[in-house]
Amino acid sequence: MLPNMRGKVASRIPGNPRITIVGAGNLAHALAESLHKAGYVIDQIVSRARPASLRRAKRLAAKLGTSAVTISKAQVHAEVVWFCVPDGAIAAAAKTLKPAADWAGRIALHSSGALTGDELSALRSLGASVASVHPFMTFVGRSQPLLAGVPVAIEGDAAAVLAARRIVKSLGSKAYSIRPEDKSAYHAWGTFVSPLLVALLVTSEHVAAETGLTRNISRRKMLPILKQTLANYEAFGAAPAFSGPLVRGDADTVVRHLKTLRGVDRAVYLALAHAALAYLPTKNKTKIKTALRSFESARSRN
Repeated sequence: MLPNMRGKVASRIPGNPRITIVGAGNLAHALAESLHKAGYVIDQIVSRARPASLRRAKRLAAKLGTSAVTISKAQVHAEVVWFCVPDGAIAAAAKTLKPAADWAGRIALHSSGALTGDELSALRSLGASVASVHPFMTFVGRSQPLLAGVPVAIEGDAAAVLAARRIVKSLGSKAYSIRPEDKSAYHAWGTFVSPLLVALLVTSEHVAAETGLTRNISRRKMLPILKQTLANYEAFGAAPAFSGPLVRGDADTVVRHLKTLRGVDRAVYLALAHAALAYLPTKNKTKIKTALRSFESARSRN
């Protein structure tokens, strides 16, 4: 009965619902500004009581012409409540907001990439329809991109998924469905694409320092090859964009690299070389694998 009820209440959600944002971090800023530009009314920004959190919420609210309130004092009037808080805080925030509204017929969303809509089960039990809505994008303090063109993975209750898809479409984003059981792998994928890519880049800076370059200089010198690599990947795919000693099967050069590298730098090189051998066109695989294993054995002995 409950899923059918949620389907019925969804029809009462207006085409341009009012939205309350819970949280005032990087994602909340980007999402709220994208919603505002798309014509949505941001009813309020809800934050923790910590002074720094409330200051961020007030700054965001001022941009949007709305108000900021601490979570313990919030009264929810919006049809949609969107939680933009850390993964570990979603369930607790939902429980705290239970007395803030009559939740029957409302939509509750969160934007965790790893967790499902079940994190909002405290509100589901009161009649809300819940879903997870995750933009496949990076949000950092100095850069908060709008969501137009960004893929957005959605799963959850039927009514919340329908409402989320309408909102995502109006932002110019690209909604697609994800199974709840796939969310951990999905989030690991995103971690490879952005934060671990940055980890690779900072490792590259560390290796460049061995040649005498400062971090800022090495970053500038890396940008042309990085941009061309991404352009090649975008235009042709992974295999045609792959170059260097592994694709040529130049085992002696790989050995010289590994002799030069130490510690974390060598470990990263070894891991990525194994990935290249597994997933990309490479020559002289047997000799290169033997070389990699010899350095791994040396590391384990140390």
